Amino acid sequence: MKKLYRIKKNDEFQKVFKKGKSFANRQFVVYVLKKGDQDHFRIGLSVSKKIGNAVKRNEIKRYLRQSIHELHEWIEQGNDYVIIARKPAADMNFHEVKKSIQHVFKVAKVIKNLKQ
Repeated sequence: MKKLYRIKKNDEFQKVFKKGKSFANRQFVVYVLKKGDQDHFRIGLSVSKKIGNAVKRNEIKRYLRQSIHELHEWIEQGNDYVIIARKPAADMNFHEVKKSIQHVFKVAKVIKNLKQ
């Protein structure tokens, strides 16, 4: 993901947590903060140490980044998203992660109809 599309600073994360709305399923929680002043979306990833060791956490983050990359053109622009992984995400492969993220984005109503 390009730097332009990332949320890295703690105060930016906190802003999304405080002012954004949350949507969840069993594997992920997504916070959405609508912002009118940017023409692209930004993503922040949070995978806790409770999920597993560093290798497992990095694998989940790689799966999430690739899922976002593949869904990029259907995701609503102009928002900030923070994705928090829950414990069941540790046992998922890439396709399950992508399907789960797609589901949460549909629940949040920030993804357009997919042609897959």
